[in-house]
Amino acid sequence: MKRTVSSAVALAVTLAAAVTAAGSPAAAQAQRRAPRPDRHFYGTKTPYAPQEDLRAYQPAPRGFTPVFTENVARHGSRAMTDSGDGDAVLAVLQSAQDRGALTALGRRLGPQVRALLAGASSIGYGSLSARGAQEQQQAALRLERRLPGLFDAIAAGQQPIAVETSGVARAVASANAFTAGLTAGDPALAAVIRPPVTDKNLLYFHKQPQNADYQAYLASDPDLAAVLARIDGEPETARAAAQVAARLFRPDFAAAMTGEERLAFARSLYQLYGAAPDLRAEAPDVDLDPFLPAEDARRLAYLDDAEEFYQKGPAFSGRTITYGMAQVLLDDLLSQAAAKAHGTSDKGAVLRFTHAEEIEPLAVLLGLPGSTEPADPAQPYSYGTNPWRGARVAPMAANVQWDLFAGPAHGGADARAAGGRTAGGATAPGGTRYLVRMLYNEKETAFPAACRPIARGSYFYDLDEVERCFGRH
Repeated sequence: MKRTVSSAVALAVTLAAAVTAAGSPAAAQAQRRAPRPDRHFYGTKTPYAPQEDLRAYQPAPRGFTPVFTENVARHGSRAMTDSGDGDAVLAVLQSAQDRGALTALGRRLGPQVRALLAGASSIGYGSLSARGAQEQQQAALRLERRLPGLFDAIAAGQQPIAVETSGVARAVASANAFTAGLTAGDPALAAVIRPPVTDKNLLYFHKQPQNADYQAYLASDPDLAAVLARIDGEPETARAAAQVAARLFRPDFAAAMTGEERLAFARSLYQLYGAAPDLRAEAPDVDLDPFLPAEDARRLAYLDDAEEFYQKGPAFSGRTITYGMAQVLLDDLLSQAAAKAHGTSDKGAVLRFTHAEEIEPLAVLLGLPGSTEPADPAQPYSYGTNPWRGARVAPMAANVQWDLFAGPAHGGADARAAGGRTAGGATAPGGTRYLVRMLYNEKETAFPAACRPIARGSYFYDLDEVERCFGRH
């Protein structure tokens, strides 16, 4: 979308104010008052929040400066993909109303659902919301603050910033919001940001023909169907669905619903509950918390997390069907960093915008915290035995970022000062050494244990060590 000069200036002012406000005491107090996501159980619909303060990052080793950055980001908060869950909830409410079977609380739910649907339809179902755009814009501004010298050099050297998306509208809108954030922070970058290009094989691989085996797994794998049916059939699931119905409907109406009907209703209500915070700007008066207290929301979030875990995450031990296809994305991260180090790429940054279906399997391959433990086929995934949580692994705007630093071939003063062991030095022609740092949702994150950092406790790794531990040598 083309912007006028005045709208670009307005955006820059708005974003600058947002960044200033984000660091203010009042903003910090408001953040402390804000509901904690893990108390609301929104799962993968959890709005984005950076996981580390900008001031807490380890400094780069002496003599090293950033020369390249790349990311893989999920689209930001969005509207639900269609009105199906809202329509289903409203249909049951109408049936109960016709029979005089709504409780006082139940009578309050319909207007809330209609307001949420109106908010979603105002921007288009499945579209990026105002909150989602803000998530991406502010992430871009924080990126510039983390690597200020890099973006100065990119602008001065006219190094291209490549932008790639899945081609889905909310991913493209996320890319545009992110790059708008970059140019609001530094208008000189507008000249080097390339228009978004679509690469479905890289950023929408779960839907591509080469992954037909994965699509067959989702559609007809007997183990997948059995484990999800087993989880749905647990007594705690029926209890939560019954409690949801009991709060909204009079006893005779709730009792007349079958167990499947109560569960279907509760799950649809949970989907709306998860969508509401993502549409805070479009439906500001919607509050579904009274209709789904934490105990029941937690159980319904578990059902959602179980589906995500088995369909996109580590799934069953001994099987790689859900995440092996993300190798193409890991390979691209490695290839782009190596190309910059070896002088075969002039790009200053590569920005990728995708979906949970790509972020979750990539997290498994990268060994990201809480993402890697599969479940034994005989023991279903549960909160009690597995750390995987959708809210932590793939919230809205979830992202993985690699930063590449260049320095002297024999640099590593930080390792000597820390008294730690050093890995072999990664050098390129000209005697330059290249180090990589990974951020996960903006938190410094170690590579898998097989990768050796430049010093014990460091988040910096030689590039050739990262390539080695991921089998590239």
